[in-house]
Amino acid sequence: MKAERSSRWFTIIIGLLVFTADQITKTLVRGQMLPYQSIFPFPQINSFLSVTYVQNTGAAFGILQERGLIFVIIAVVVITAIFAYYKHLPTEYLAVRLSLGLQLGGALGNLMDRLRFGFVTDFLDLGWWPIFNLADAAIVIGVITLAIYMLREDRKVVTTPTSVGQDKAQF
Repeated sequence: MKAERSSRWFTIIIGLLVFTADQITKTLVRGQMLPYQSIFPFPQINSFLSVTYVQNTGAAFGILQERGLIFVIIAVVVITAIFAYYKHLPTEYLAVRLSLGLQLGGALGNLMDRLRFGFVTDFLDLGWWPIFNLADAAIVIGVITLAIYMLREDRKVVTTPTSVGQDKAQF
């Protein structure tokens, strides 16, 4: 019973960790930098990673600028769906719980920015990719993790010989 309860909190804990890390890093960037300013905190990898402060009024990676209200609504729907769904997951679905926690924390982090400032603080600059933040990264990693899990589960169902034989027997 105790393991089941702690597993149920796993999604919330991951979400809170992502949200906290996201908000701390964004606060540091806003407090130490001017918009469009870049710094290079790791001289060894200047060509790969810099910190560039941008105020993003669009979606992840700067797409659909000036559509903030739409993304507030989407974030609220996603957050509500995660809270409604995660309680019904079997406790052994840790990969799904992890992916939902990453998405929850990321959605909350970007929602908080939109509600407080009217934009999302982005700052991770790889040079060849649109500038993003920890919340964006968590959402993308969470979605990819969930997609991989779902593909693997679908493959198990399709390739399990007993399930094929049982389906034929039932009809």
